[in-house]
Amino acid sequence: MREMDKENKYLKAKERVEEIKKFYTSLLSYVVVISMLAAVNYYIDQWSYMWFLWAAFGWGIGLIFQAVKVFGLNPFFGKDWEERKIKEYMREDERGDRWE
Repeated sequence: MREMDKENKYLKAKERVEEIKKFYTSLLSYVVVISMLAAVNYYIDQWSYMWFLWAAFGWGIGLIFQAVKVFGLNPFFGKDWEERKIKEYMREDERGDRWE
């Protein structure tokens, strides 16, 4: 049984590392592509209209959501909110209270 626990912990840790790796890859792609778009924007019209900011803003919002998911920065539910709710519903079910 202990071996299974170690394997489960290893798999969860490996999964978490993969998510963090994907985030940093996305962040690096963001910096490179937005920098290139900014350079093209400057080359074309010397930033008289900074259209590259639209792409930076849109992609940046997606990147923020990815960071919230990966690093657990959810200000609404907290880190252990889900686990607390599961335990609460299990207690209600044991008492006979129906939450369905």
